[in-house]
Amino acid sequence: MEHRHLVLLRELRDRGSVAAVAEAGFRTASAVSQQLRSAERDLGVALVRPHGRGVRLTDEALLLADAASDVETALERAQARLDEFRGAVAGRVRLAALPSAAEYLVPLVLAALADEPIDIELDDVDVSEEDFAQLATDYDVVVGHTMRARPPRRQGLSVQPVVREPLDVVVGAGHRWSRRRTLRPAEVIREPWIAPPRGYPFRTLVDTIERVTGERADVRHEVRDNRVVEALVVAGEGIALLPRFTTRPRADVRLLQLRDIDSARLVVAMSRRDRAERAVVRRVVAELQRAGAQVARDRSA
Repeated sequence: MEHRHLVLLRELRDRGSVAAVAEAGFRTASAVSQQLRSAERDLGVALVRPHGRGVRLTDEALLLADAASDVETALERAQARLDEFRGAVAGRVRLAALPSAAEYLVPLVLAALADEPIDIELDDVDVSEEDFAQLATDYDVVVGHTMRARPPRRQGLSVQPVVREPLDVVVGAGHRWSRRRTLRPAEVIREPWIAPPRGYPFRTLVDTIERVTGERADVRHEVRDNRVVEALVVAGEGIALLPRFTTRPRADVRLLQLRDIDSARLVVAMSRRDRAERAVVRRVVAELQRAGAQVARDRSA
């Protein structure tokens, strides 16, 4: 049983198709298919079966794909122990982060690691809550968010909490609520809304308000970018939800606390289990958590 065959099966499980595995590994689809046939000969079991225009892993292959994760996790754990024993925590970390969280987390992390031999390659990404987990296939650490009170469990992933950040209701300075400090769900549900598409955490909170009040929200505009949301609120197009830590004070908007409902998002750091064992990845995640704690203290002071 060769380690490379196990890795191939794990890749096929995570990426879903031979073409996707080939693209990620800069190979041709025929080369991947040839490796699959070689693995079947060596292991003596069928690993794939036809499914539509592609293939699907057999139960034996899924078992081996899980085993690949266990093997790689054990290897990375052993390497991490050796690196820490030698005082050699170093390397490259590919980091994908939600822009509204990266804005206050990443500068602090980079400053903290400036004198260490750790190279962070940053990409900003804004996808639905479920799609953040899929990014862990290509990145060492993925910073995403959820409206759940605890980090969600993801098969094959390590998910660590970074910081809880309140979402506030934002209204224009000329709105009748502009002198208020707090609002209740029964009040906000009757206003026109600017919200992200379904599947995004901020929209999940709007869905929760609907369930609590038993009424439907009037979502006039579906917008992802928080700065565009602010501009539409100022223009009088509706109210919205924005994160407290990165919504800057300005004269033409007001941030109001939403009462009687848990309105905080949980920012999390996700990694594939084997990558989470790398000493350098653990170092970066620890700094993300420290940065989150610092920002939470500073913004609540």
